[in-house]
Amino acid sequence: MRKIIVLEHLSLDGVIQAPGGKEEDLSGDFMHGGWTEPFSSQELGIWIRTQMHSEFDLLLGRKTYAQWASYWPNHDDIWPEANRAMKYVITRQSTDSRWESTTFLTEPVEALKRLKQEEGPDLHVWGSGELVHTLLANNLIDEVRLIVYPIIIGSGKRLFPDGNILPLQLDVIEQQLMPNGVHVVRYGRLQSEGEKR
Repeated sequence: MRKIIVLEHLSLDGVIQAPGGKEEDLSGDFMHGGWTEPFSSQELGIWIRTQMHSEFDLLLGRKTYAQWASYWPNHDDIWPEANRAMKYVITRQSTDSRWESTTFLTEPVEALKRLKQEEGPDLHVWGSGELVHTLLANNLIDEVRLIVYPIIIGSGKRLFPDGNILPLQLDVIEQQLMPNGVHVVRYGRLQSEGEKR
């Protein structure tokens, strides 16, 4: 069985929008892009690269896919695993693939339930806030890996929306305090009694 693993850069007030750069996502007049940069460290870089260079397939929302498909194919020297991975993209309608090994899922919930039952690498979700909300609402997340930064942004897209999600109880698998106050926490989903049987 395959797991769905969500990996996110997260502010203390739950913002995930545009962590990496000023122009990354300006929707909603967001003006705080690149908010993770002051907290970079060698230790955090090693942790992130370890995630990037593991074995995985990618599960992406349409907007994240569009950004990544225009960038990562030209930067195979930095992240070859992303180019080799199968990309599953959640979208309301299939479009032309702009990146090798892409499959569009127009009815994602049932498709993901099937994918999770198959053999293969785990499915990594980076960014893709709307997709994460759908996964939460349908109880499809198995693990959450959060990079929590000691900053309050005050506005922007949030990882956990109000309402329309099921309670999800998590257990800490691993945690590490990085320089500059960054806290990396890996959470696993606790199984209900029905799932354990």
